[in-house]
Amino acid sequence: MNARFDMFGNEVAMKFSKRFANAAMVIGQSSLPKATQELVSLRASQINGCGFCVDMHTKDAAADGESAVRLNLVAAWREATVFSDAERAALALAEEGTRLADAHVGVSDETWAEVRKHYDDDQVAALVAAVALINAANRMNVIVRNPAGSYQPGMFDGVKS
Repeated sequence: MNARFDMFGNEVAMKFSKRFANAAMVIGQSSLPKATQELVSLRASQINGCGFCVDMHTKDAAADGESAVRLNLVAAWREATVFSDAERAALALAEEGTRLADAHVGVSDETWAEVRKHYDDDQVAALVAAVALINAANRMNVIVRNPAGSYQPGMFDGVKS
């Protein structure tokens, strides 16, 4: 499978990608646990059918020491015992924040209350930004049909400026 369009071979797309990577860096430098960031990104990517981002966030999480068991159970997190209450709240927020069209209320009050119980203001800001950013990345990759499988952890480090 080949991408419809090379987002890294176009000047406008590269300028955008640098700013996008810098926004991701703000989230990465926050106090929101890195494991939570990757789990949330992985779950939203699964929902959106973004193979490229599933590949990337699975590999990045594994490179950061995440277990194969937890990565394999992200899609079935409600039935899994390997996630903390805080991670479960973040995964619920990721799902509800990704599936906005499926519920007229978007993120439920119950999910929001669970998120607020487990995360401070800076972590909530990072979590909301992470859900928004991964959904944008998923959409770009799905639109251009960016294929999965070739990602290597750290390969985009040079994109940031």
